[in-house]
Amino acid sequence: MDYSERSPGKNLSGITMVVILHLAIGYALVTGLARKVVEVIKAPLETKIIEEIKKPPPDVPPPPPPKMATPPPPFIPPPEINIQVPVVTPPPTITTITTERPPPGPPPVIAPPAPPAPVQPLVRREYKASYRVEPVFPRQAQRDGISGTVVARVHVAPSGAVTQVQIMSSTNRIFDREVIRALSQWRFNPEPVGFIGEYEIVFNLKD
Repeated sequence: MDYSERSPGKNLSGITMVVILHLAIGYALVTGLARKVVEVIKAPLETKIIEEIKKPPPDVPPPPPPKMATPPPPFIPPPEINIQVPVVTPPPTITTITTERPPPGPPPVIAPPAPPAPVQPLVRREYKASYRVEPVFPRQAQRDGISGTVVARVHVAPSGAVTQVQIMSSTNRIFDREVIRALSQWRFNPEPVGFIGEYEIVFNLKD
C-alpha cells in the first residue's frame, strides 16, 4: 500500500485531541475531581424491601338465607264453664260477754318431803369382840362325821350388845342353831353408832 498520500492535516488534528485528553486527565488529578468520584462510589447504598402485593381474597359466597320458622297455630280460648258454688251460711256468733270470773280451784296439794333413806351400818368383817363364846360342834354332826362352814352377820347396837344374828350362807343347816346361840352372847365395845360384823365359822371334825 502506498502511505505517502495521507494528508498532514488529519494527523495534526489527531495529535491535538490526544494532547487535550491528557491535559484534561492531568487537571482532574490536580483538582481532586477523581477523588470525589471515588468517594461517591464508596458511599453506602440504601436498600428498601418492597412488600409483595397481596392478591385480594376470592369472593366469598353470601350465606344462605335463614329458614323461616313455621308460625304457631292460632290460639283458640277454651269454652267457659260456669260452676255454681254452694253458699254456706256461717253459724251465728255469740256476742255475749261475761265479766264474772270462774270460781277458784282447789289449792295445790304439796306432797310432804320423802323421809331420808336409812343409813346402812358399816359391815366389819372379822371385827374383834371384847367377849366371845365359841360355838360347840353339834353331837349329831360328830356322830354322822359331818364338817361344814357357816357365814353369819351380827347386828351390834351402840351399847355393844348383839341384837340379831343372821345366817348368810351355810354348807349344812345342822350348824346354824349353834352359831346363832354362840354369837348372840358376844359383846363389843360401845360406840356412838352401831355396826354389822360378819364372821366365818368353820366346823372341822378332828380325828
